[in-house]
Amino acid sequence: MSWEPDEATQDLIRHVALQNALEYEGQAAVGSVIGRIMAMRGDLRQHGKAVTALVATHVASANATAASEGMEALRETLAREAPHLLEKRETKARREGLPELKNATKGKVVLRFAPNPNGPLSFGHSRGLIINAAYRDMYDGEFILRFDDTDTKVKPPMLEAYETIQEETAWLTGRQPDRVVYASDRIDIYYEHATRMLEENFGYVCRCTADEFKEYRISKSSCPCRTQSPQDNQILWKRMLDGKFKPGEAVVRVKTDMTLKNPALRDWPALRLQDTAKHPHPRPEIGSRYMVWPLLDFQSAVEDHLQGVTHIIRGKDLMDSTRKQTLLYEHFGWTYPETMYWGRVKVHEWGGFSTSQMRADIEAGQYNGWDDPRLPTLAGLRKRGIQAMALRQFWLELGITQKDISVPLATLYSHNVSVIDKTAPRLAFVRHPAAFQLVGDYPKELALPLHPNDATMGQRRWTLTNGEIWLESEDLDKMDLRLKEFANIALHDREARVESMERNDKRPIVHWLPTNNSKEAIITGTRDNTIFHIEGRLERHKHKVGTIVQLERVGYAVVIDESTLTLCHEDLTDDL
Repeated sequence: MSWEPDEATQDLIRHVALQNALEYEGQAAVGSVIGRIMAMRGDLRQHGKAVTALVATHVASANATAASEGMEALRETLAREAPHLLEKRETKARREGLPELKNATKGKVVLRFAPNPNGPLSFGHSRGLIINAAYRDMYDGEFILRFDDTDTKVKPPMLEAYETIQEETAWLTGRQPDRVVYASDRIDIYYEHATRMLEENFGYVCRCTADEFKEYRISKSSCPCRTQSPQDNQILWKRMLDGKFKPGEAVVRVKTDMTLKNPALRDWPALRLQDTAKHPHPRPEIGSRYMVWPLLDFQSAVEDHLQGVTHIIRGKDLMDSTRKQTLLYEHFGWTYPETMYWGRVKVHEWGGFSTSQMRADIEAGQYNGWDDPRLPTLAGLRKRGIQAMALRQFWLELGITQKDISVPLATLYSHNVSVIDKTAPRLAFVRHPAAFQLVGDYPKELALPLHPNDATMGQRRWTLTNGEIWLESEDLDKMDLRLKEFANIALHDREARVESMERNDKRPIVHWLPTNNSKEAIITGTRDNTIFHIEGRLERHKHKVGTIVQLERVGYAVVIDESTLTLCHEDLTDDL
């Protein structure tokens, strides 16, 4: 049953569209307005398509008003009808795109994106890629792709992910990274810095058990290992490297202060032993070559310094990492990079996903690979027709804020629609088809545009020689219809009597298909983590695999083959 918005909902959408147009000088964006509406009215998420259509209408109207009557007209309307939105807008600092980087010099900015290659990239990873790459372009700087692949047990790297991530980086950012670094290639360099820590007595080899050290940390007291001489630490360090200890029997710690207010900062671990005979590194040139491996906070800190990283942009959940690394930098006499943080972005429909859990679920057969359209991976999104430009627009619009944000998928979908609509050919697809016979005078050929707004894309030609057509079963409760771009008809039994070629009344317009130009087909989609199928009649076509088309009254879809398509935005479709 179709949803009809009440007057209050209509007003809210119109007012937020006006607010957005005023904020962006007459250039309101559908995606931005949808994001605000859904944040204010979570109950509207289930009506994604209808809300998007309303937003598009009101955004177009607000922008047109700004163009014809000026910004003051928008301001006056908001002041009269929704002054709280006007006040909110005028107290908010206007920000063009991303904020400027602190202490940044054009041509000398170096940024990095450092994933663990334990699987291909996910939607969440795309934020780091897009934001860092955008700043690289903004400051004519360098962008490093660094594989933090030093955990072979808890989050073991996946060999094929190295190549996949580089390909996905180029797809998403529009160019290759300026440098690619593999942490696993640089273990000896981390050893050199660990040796210096021990020699200069701001690090030590700790042989306490995890539980024992936890007690020292809680009591803010030093463990017995902390007072070892540099010479003793170097002897123990050599024993670690020679495999004289087992995993868990020794770690290298950074000396900080055991009375620091934050327990996580107290003598934090920098390097530990891994059983690489049991858990070898997947890269064959590394394999079981090393037993001592750096922990992420140590490895990343050293690498950022060596690579000349000037700015780090990361999640606020990594603030403790910044604090740990800053203490290490002080020991080495280095200057820590400028750091910015963002809050979490939660997508309502996905809930919680992690790369490790997705990998386990795929291996268990719960999903059909990394490109399963139910997964929030870049591979899954690409398979559904989500464009790189849409992801870039989505993240750049959200910008950088430490506030946690919850958004519906409709926000991303609206950006994708704005990207693909201009080039998506139109195709007819009739669900639950019912056959009718045309009766009366009508042309035996029909030319339809491939795209209603771009004549240069050409035409599709239908033939009606046998007069048999297909209508959607849900349209059959209406006796008088207009076949889109063709004729007015009246239904009787299984006949469709042609009454007029001209549209001379207000009978509902429906899409349809002639038998001569259609075939049986299946449309697939996902909803609530479930794959569904819609059977029907699809207009015959010669579009290549991967082409994104718009299906009448269904939505945008990706061509899989001649008779199979996958929906891009299931939440923007009608009830299926």
